[in-house]
Amino acid sequence: MTQDILDRRAAAVIEANKYMTLGTVDPDGRPWVTPVYFTPDGHATFYWASSTAAAHSVNIAANPDVSIAIFDSSVPIGGASAVYFRARAERVPDDELERTAAFYASRYPELRAFSVDELREPEELRLYRAHATDHWILVRGGDPDYGTGIDSRRPVWS
Repeated sequence: MTQDILDRRAAAVIEANKYMTLGTVDPDGRPWVTPVYFTPDGHATFYWASSTAAAHSVNIAANPDVSIAIFDSSVPIGGASAVYFRARAERVPDDELERTAAFYASRYPELRAFSVDELREPEELRLYRAHATDHWILVRGGDPDYGTGIDSRRPVWS
């Protein structure tokens, strides 16, 4: 399997899924993971809307380093495809909200479109984004091309 095939497989996982698992760490060093609906901008930037009071939002305000996993949990055991990321997360700045809020809402027709006013003070909802710094794909142990009998992680978009 070439790097191009791994990259295309990883892109397909992102495009096929609506939720990502976002991992953050609180100020005491305790991990917190949560699923969030997301809109990808390519394979390196991911957008989601959350309350500023949500545990992950509070954690991001204190420490922007996050981890992300995107996968389809509905497949049979042993059939999973997944991508993993290390990333830096942030609130989208007010001067970028008009463009990014429209982009966020454009992925699926059922996704609620938030007005710019709903995403800034004094409202509690904000648009967030994570910029991936490291990217991997899950290669299943039983993969017909790269399987070794044990699941592994391979870098993508290097």
